[in-house]
Amino acid sequence: MNRTTATRHAAALALALGAALTLSTAPASAADDDKEKCYGVAMKGKNDCAAGPGTTCAGTAKMDYQGNAWKFVPKGTCEQMKSPASPTGQGQLMPFQEKKS
Repeated sequence: MNRTTATRHAAALALALGAALTLSTAPASAADDDKEKCYGVAMKGKNDCAAGPGTTCAGTAKMDYQGNAWKFVPKGTCEQMKSPASPTGQGQLMPFQEKKS
């Protein structure tokens, strides 16, 4: 590969990476504005993402109503949803430590 070809390849790669970074940092869609993360309402293996230490993403909740596992729910409905493990018995907008049964 000659120097000109290598430079063109490097420039194309830089443009592609720049485009990918732009897309990954784009603002959330309007649909996401109508949703909120609700902790403690997901069933085992049914969370949307980030179920705390030792988990990676969606579907990794190890128990029903896990306090650090969340689901996207319509904005304004979280704290009315059932969550037996929550200190209030309702979904929470922040992670929590499950109460002992």
